[in-house]
Amino acid sequence: MKKIIFLFPLLAIAGISEAQSKNNQQLEEARKAITASNAVFSDLAMKGDGSILSRYTEDACLLPPNAAPLCGKENILKFFNGGPKVHCKFIIQNIYGSGNDFVTEESNYELYDLNHKLIDEGKIIVIWKKTKDGWKMHRDMFSSNRAVQQ
Repeated sequence: MKKIIFLFPLLAIAGISEAQSKNNQQLEEARKAITASNAVFSDLAMKGDGSILSRYTEDACLLPPNAAPLCGKENILKFFNGGPKVHCKFIIQNIYGSGNDFVTEESNYELYDLNHKLIDEGKIIVIWKKTKDGWKMHRDMFSSNRAVQQ
């Protein structure tokens, strides 16, 4: 009987360890997909041909600073086509979640003009959703670290 009682906690610990390992693997896979998506983000945004929408879910919302949420692909496309042409650099700080259906990205960003001059820097929170086509941005919120110009 003592052997069974002793064995049960070991099996429970092994099960927890296996679940954590699976979770870590799923988060690492999500991180790789997010890193790859972020790497092409500004190139797609600058095209102005709607290809940036391939990064977003069908029911995505963009949450820009000092503005109402922009939901739906048509509104998101208007935002990118109406904005300045910039290069984006994303520096992932953390990826949170289980890695199953949703993860949250916490990153810093840097924006450069077409002459590679730094014009803004800030932070983003993106809720990514796993779809049949891979990880897509579902909610995209960002804000500058710089003071608002009056």
